[in-house]
Amino acid sequence: MTEQQLIYALALQHVPKIGSTTAKKLINHCGSAEAVLKEKKAHLLKINGIGTITIGGLFDKIHLEEAERELRFIKENNIITHYFTDDTYPENLKHCIDGPLVLFQTGNINIEQQPIISIVGTRKITTNGIAFCEKLVEVLSPYNPIIVSGFAYGTDITAQKTAIKHNLQTIGCLAHGLNQIYPKVHKKYVVDVEKHGGFYTDFWSTDTFNRNNFLKRNRIIAGLSEATIVIESAEKGGSLVTADIANSYNREVFAVPGRTTDSQSVGCNNLIKFQRAHLLSNPLDVPYLLNWQLENDTKPAVQKQLFVELETDEKTVYNYLKANNKELLDVIALDCHIPTYKLAGILLNMELKGVVRPLPGKLFEVI
Repeated sequence: MTEQQLIYALALQHVPKIGSTTAKKLINHCGSAEAVLKEKKAHLLKINGIGTITIGGLFDKIHLEEAERELRFIKENNIITHYFTDDTYPENLKHCIDGPLVLFQTGNINIEQQPIISIVGTRKITTNGIAFCEKLVEVLSPYNPIIVSGFAYGTDITAQKTAIKHNLQTIGCLAHGLNQIYPKVHKKYVVDVEKHGGFYTDFWSTDTFNRNNFLKRNRIIAGLSEATIVIESAEKGGSLVTADIANSYNREVFAVPGRTTDSQSVGCNNLIKFQRAHLLSNPLDVPYLLNWQLENDTKPAVQKQLFVELETDEKTVYNYLKANNKELLDVIALDCHIPTYKLAGILLNMELKGVVRPLPGKLFEVI
């Protein structure tokens, strides 16, 4: 978009009573942000759901003045902007009614043709939570997913550091403008994150930092991803809000279960108990339920090996497929008396050993 179009979009974004949903509604009616700001008030009031309180401050010149100041900040700091109709605007966010009108970015994010998942959880993550989070990212790394989180203490930074370790892209969604980093101790990770992805936010450099920002930020974490994974959570917490938002977007949600006596597992257990999340006990549950398939250029070599050693269950599956040519995963699980969640891991190991291969529609066959 042109600089003038961006200024008007920023000006509309700056109006206090107009959020992303209402702004898009006005733009769809008038044709552009500029047209909204130049439209007659009487005409805008004819739009269903638009009242005098909503557009009361719309025509105040302060919005354009502040937009011009923010544009200077954007240009001086080489910040990338994505308008909600731009081709560069994240596709998943385009399907969220309250997705940001203008999204700001730093770093080298490339979200084309890659699965995107969000990993969230408590800031007071336990040793077990850290271990599961690190194992999850490690196991998923052959699928080359983009790991999204909030760059906060605990679960967030664990997921993003592990993504970098495995050379995966990671996106930090910030609850403030790009003129600062919170928490300050995480400044040491900024360069690495921007080399392996970057940061998104819809907050301005002039926005006051407060706790409510985190709740607004969470909609971007949930909206960017096809699935949100909650590692650990107390009975109440921001990660549960993210999970609820993801559910409202009809995205998949996973939760790692824990002992009923563990305070940091109460939130996850409740998500599972009230059927608001899939139970995640094995990292391979994620690619199975999301129907991911390894790409030829990212998966380890699967050339069939001579004298490959198979475990007992692998032999059972191999002999079954050899006798039945090819079969659906669920049918294999039923006929071989192996739980589906366990079979997904077995088939992945067999694929890496070069003895089976996946086919479209969750079919598998012997190589």
